[in-house]
Amino acid sequence: MTRILVVEDDAFLLEVMCSILESEGYEAIPAANGKIALDLFVSTKPDLVVSDIMMPEMDGFELLEAVRAIPIGVTVPFLFLSARTERTDVSRARTLGVDDYLFKPFDAPELISAVRARLDRRRLVELFDTRAAHLQTVTMLANVIETRDPYTAGHIDRVRRIAINLAFALQWSPEDIAILEFGALLHDIGKIIVPRHVLAKTGPLNSEEWKLMRQHPQAGAKMLEGVDHLRAAVPYVLYHHEAWDGSGYPYGLKGENIPREGRLLAIVDAFDAMTSDRPYHAGLSAEEAMAELRRSSGVYFDPDMVKTFISSFRGE
Repeated sequence: MTRILVVEDDAFLLEVMCSILESEGYEAIPAANGKIALDLFVSTKPDLVVSDIMMPEMDGFELLEAVRAIPIGVTVPFLFLSARTERTDVSRARTLGVDDYLFKPFDAPELISAVRARLDRRRLVELFDTRAAHLQTVTMLANVIETRDPYTAGHIDRVRRIAINLAFALQWSPEDIAILEFGALLHDIGKIIVPRHVLAKTGPLNSEEWKLMRQHPQAGAKMLEGVDHLRAAVPYVLYHHEAWDGSGYPYGLKGENIPREGRLLAIVDAFDAMTSDRPYHAGLSAEEAMAELRRSSGVYFDPDMVKTFISSFRGE
């Protein structure tokens, strides 16, 4: 549960704010002044601080400065509540690292809106900091996998770029798109179990080779399930060979029973395969590939996603 440290010397207002936050499912930790709040901050490690400015013993400015001096407090969102509107107060608060400034009197929706905005912002910052920290390693791993298949050079990066564009067109959230990037880069990681001579084969695969190839989604998913920050990308790896009509693998899922991650990546993966030169076929033009997607819409691919893909690719 999200913890919010609420600091206010007016006992009635403190109780009201805690009740409002608790009614929204948050855990409210009350403190009557900055000194008490600082001790509670260290012991409870809240996700957000909502604090008055003018308080006895330790005011809001002193509390904010003390919180920012603690390593765990550097990134915790801090929301000031105050009846004072002098520019110097606002300027000082910004200098000390306050995240927002809500003036009294305020109503319940204003408080909840401010709290949600700060928590959402923190979640995004943490998500993209984590993403930046891991992206280079994931890219390196994806490139190692790709070098085992000499006929798909550049495939992974192209799939990543096209998939992100489609997700934007589908109005996916920034968090979902960040996960998508990992999923697109790692969608073929399971091919590490496939012998190089099978990956490099220029002719049709025999039944045993095809059976082995069809195992790569499950093998890749199993690899990622043990990595906390990559687990959310598993659906891209596991379901990108499922087909809308149920003829895909590994589970033969049908229609919207296929997670949307797999439905999106199936379209992008097929488009790149069709437009790339391979030993067994020359690459199609983008228009020819889109015509193939349209013909397979509702058969192999999600028809709504195909429409969006074509429209966004053409810039319509």
